[in-house]
Parts: sequence; structure tokens; C-alpha cells
Amino acid sequence: MADKVDLDYTYSTLDQIFRLSIGETGDYSGAKYDGDFSMSLEEAQRAKHAFIADQLNIISGSNVLDMGCGWGPFVRYATEERGAHCIGLSLSEGQVKSCRQKGMEVYLKDCRTITPKDFGTFDAIVSLGAFEHFCSVEEYKAGQQETLYRRFFQTVYNLLPARGRFYLQTMVYDKNMMAYEDIDIHASKGSDAYIMALMLKQFPGSWLPYGSEMVIRNAEPLFKLIHISSGKRDYIETLQQWKKRFRSFQLKKYGLYLQKYMTDKEFRHKVAVFGIDANKICFEREIMDHYRMVFEKIEK
Repeated sequence: MADKVDLDYTYSTLDQIFRLSIGETGDYSGAKYDGDFSMSLEEAQRAKHAFIADQLNIISGSNVLDMGCGWGPFVRYATEERGAHCIGLSLSEGQVKSCRQKGMEVYLKDCRTITPKDFGTFDAIVSLGAFEHFCSVEEYKAGQQETLYRRFFQTVYNLLPARGRFYLQTMVYDKNMMAYEDIDIHASKGSDAYIMALMLKQFPGSWLPYGSEMVIRNAEPLFKLIHISSGKRDYIETLQQWKKRFRSFQLKKYGLYLQKYMTDKEFRHKVAVFGIDANKICFEREIMDHYRMVFEKIEK
């Protein structure tokens, strides 16, 4: 898995710039437009949160866990809009500090290792994008990817009651994903090899699952799939909206940006991802896809 250093580099490094661009509790995962691209980014993110809460049967008093909660958008929604008790977990110190300052119950903790002894059990669990970080390149090369996923689903299983539901949203590799050995930051700009190298720079220590099939296979026999849909087109629109907001002028944001850009080579690689729409290109070239999945715990 991407470790705390990797995740801090991805999220804490971008913390202030992200919040100044997207908002104090901005959602750093694909929104849900369902083909209606006249919706604002905020409306589409709210539609996603409502969909998740409905799928997981979250009501007033529900006990909910957000694994990899980011800056707390779903924690806030579940708490304020549904009246649930929602706990968030993150390995980014910047995210945890930001959430706590807003009164959210968020902890700096690895969500893969929690047990009922830590916070008890939950009526519903959600994970938006965290699954993308659960396997590192080294673990993938060592043949450990599916073992890690099975362990994670066992963790989720232990935290839920019979027929409890788990919402998982994640990017995956698609049919045109290349071999790891062909990824090259020195390849010609615009090539698949270069684009994927930028993606790995943006998310160090992270390797995606191969298709939704790999995810579903490793959820069995503990969970049955209740719902699945591709969010690729919605994510492309989300990326375009983020790009507009990252580029909008704000003096404090540009001061932070220039300071990091001039002093940090790795930061320059990260912002290059936005500059050339690396995520969007990966979706369009079918190197990557994006899925929303709802799982229900099977009674034994």
C-alpha cells in the first residue's frame, strides 16, 4: 500500500492549494452527473453523496465509517444531511487537521488495519478513492495484489452486521493498460508511457486493480454485488471542472503554487498531470476506467 509518506506527499502537499481551489470540504473524487452536465460540480457531488446514502440505507442515528475520508465531504453530508454518526479515517495529516478544525470526527489511521476494538462496528461503510492506494508497485510486482484486496474485504466484513452494505468507488486499469516495465517518464510527451509515468508521480506507491472484475472477485465470498456502474464520463467532467478551478486566479493560491513549483521537482510533475489532463487522457484511451460498486455482506 501507499504509505503515510506517499499519501502525505499526494494530499498534504496539495492541501492548501486544493482547499483554496475546490473549497474547504471539497470532494477529491468523481462526482455523479448521470449525463446531466448542466449541473454544477457541487450539485453533482451532492447527488453522489445522496446516492451513496440511499444505497447504504443511511438514516438518522446510523453509525457510518468513511475509509479515506479526504477533506470530509461525505462525513459532513452523512452527519448534517442524514443525521448519522460518521467517523472518517485518513493517512494525510493535512486532511485530518483540516477536518478536525471543522468539528468532524476524523482520525489519522490506516483503514486497512482497524478492527471492532477500535471504534466498534458500523451500519454502513463508504470508501471513495482510497482503494486506489491499497496496493503499491512493489506489492504488485511481488504478486501480492489480490491477497491485499482479500484482506481488506475481510476487514470491512468484520466491521459490518449481516447484510450491512459497503460502497466502493475506485479507478481501475482498463483493457489498454501497458506493462509496468513500459512506463517511462522520459518517453515522448503525449505517449501512453509518459502519461502513465505522470500518473504514478501523482500517486506514488499506488497501483490500481485490473478492472472491476478483480475487485468483485476478491470481495467474494464475503460480499455479494448489489450495484455497479461506470463513472468514467462523470469523472471526465469532474476533472474538467477541477481544472477550471485550479487555474482560477487567487493571490494566496498562486503564491503557494509558485513557491512549490520553483523548489520541488516532484511537485512540477504533479501539476503537469493537471496541465495535460493525464487522468482524462487515460480514461479516453481506455487505459483506466472508474466504477461505483455497492456490496452487501453475506450472512454465514
